[in-house]
Amino acid sequence: MNNRHYLCFFVSLLFFASCFGIASEARAPRTLLPPDRLQYPALEFRLPAAERIELQNGMVLFFLANRELPLVSLSVLVRTGSAYDPPGKEGVAELTAYLLRTGGTKKTESAGMDERFDFLGVSPSVSMGLDSASVHFTFPKSDLDSCLDLLSQMLQEPAFEEQKLQIALSQKREELRRIADNPQKLAFREFNRLLYPDDPRGRYATVASLENVSRDDLASFHRKYFFPANMMIALSGDISRDDAVKTIERYFGIRENPRSAAAVLPPPSKSAGGPYFIRKPLSQSVVVSGELSVGKKDPDYHAFAVLDFIIGSGGFPSRIFTAVRNNEGLAYSAGSFYRARGNYGVFGTYAFTKTSSTLQAFLLIRSILKDVAAGAVSQADLDWAKKSVLNGFIFSFEEPAQIAAQQMTVEFEDLPRDYLSAYRRRIETVTLNDLKRVAAKYLDEKKRLTVILGDVEQFGKWPDAWEGPVFLNPQP
Repeated sequence: MNNRHYLCFFVSLLFFASCFGIASEARAPRTLLPPDRLQYPALEFRLPAAERIELQNGMVLFFLANRELPLVSLSVLVRTGSAYDPPGKEGVAELTAYLLRTGGTKKTESAGMDERFDFLGVSPSVSMGLDSASVHFTFPKSDLDSCLDLLSQMLQEPAFEEQKLQIALSQKREELRRIADNPQKLAFREFNRLLYPDDPRGRYATVASLENVSRDDLASFHRKYFFPANMMIALSGDISRDDAVKTIERYFGIRENPRSAAAVLPPPSKSAGGPYFIRKPLSQSVVVSGELSVGKKDPDYHAFAVLDFIIGSGGFPSRIFTAVRNNEGLAYSAGSFYRARGNYGVFGTYAFTKTSSTLQAFLLIRSILKDVAAGAVSQADLDWAKKSVLNGFIFSFEEPAQIAAQQMTVEFEDLPRDYLSAYRRRIETVTLNDLKRVAAKYLDEKKRLTVILGDVEQFGKWPDAWEGPVFLNPQP
């Protein structure tokens, strides 16, 4: 036989062998185990550590190399925020952040900045929060110098062009005028204002406060907070440690006049309580309740985070979502939220419901909180919540940029250095008694603030203690 015949013969043998194997396998049934009985090695999660480097210019750099792609990712945190607005000039912080990107620099006018970013095909995002400003920027390694040059101009030498400021002021005024058309945003804004009485966190921009804002106010705010020692940078990507340090120091300078970073705001001392109504003739209502709670440095933080997950942050299986939305059909969205800072936290619940079910939804949520405060949590609740919280924690470190940024945030919030490495262990050690203890300690109806927006006259009869709720008249 020639080679071709040998090849055909060999292929035929393979075909018959495979058929015989399949037939034999079909005659020998296999027992398939259910997923919950599968045995596999325990998963290990080891958090890579970003290197902490104190730079000569006063900045703290968190560096983590990542050679997978020729990209560089950079995040910046600045110790400032809307809570640092000058009294009577609320809106300065937000406008400062907006014009850092759009208002040009002393070296490059705004149109030139836009052209350069368009040419590079990238653009940094700049945002202003309650107690921090942040910048996020990802770009090709080949454009490192061009991008760092533009970023350093934005953060150190903004021009705050008057024309761009007037455009931003006009847009902000229109946004404030339209807030009455956004019930959820309006309700949460008033909730935050009342939660922080006599505290800078409770102030917000108004049409009146914007009338007091000028370019000089933005420049003054920038000088006060945007300096190297008041910034932290997390940098990861296809770059060496030495190149990262040299590049940051080259574009952000060497410290000449030492300045200390701004102080962390003290925790709020008190919050408003009781019911507040906002009249809006709508077919739907917004119900928001909450109170001040524990921060991340408190020993009860991890137990309370698990408790919040059970109450309403855990999605479909959580108590509020299951009872209010799934079982009773009273709301198209309902749940809880827990905003934890280093030295304090805010816990709250919400429901977006139709007018006729507003009272019922509110009372059901209140009943759930009462039951939980009385100890109505089970071991099954705890096991499910701990597993879900831990899985979510692990998946928040999918990329090196996230790892470096989270480690930067730990120091920014003045948390213990082992906060991230110890997080899983501390969640795992939460017990059922811990849940019952923190529920009884922190879920206090007497301190709870409630804001309800909707067609108040159609709600029905409220609890006797609510015969005299305060009616709000929010101004733009």
